[in-house]
Amino acid sequence: MDLNQFVENFADQFDETDVNDIKAETIFKDLKEWSSLMALSIIAMVDEEYDVKVKGDDIRNAHTVNDLYEIVKSRL
Repeated sequence: MDLNQFVENFADQFDETDVNDIKAETIFKDLKEWSSLMALSIIAMVDEEYDVKVKGDDIRNAHTVNDLYEIVKSRL
């Protein structure tokens, strides 16, 4: 699993946010477009792309995109 691909997949979930604004160190909850629906989209993307189950607690405990990447990577 590649961090850059994960960031790209993460950024693809957003409609209004410029993908260039999302990097590994981005605090995703600070993004204007972030919402509970976006969290569900991220959970679904991780399940579909990586066959890994993440929960709401995982999203709550992660601050940056990289934090979430590390959680997913640890479950592969």
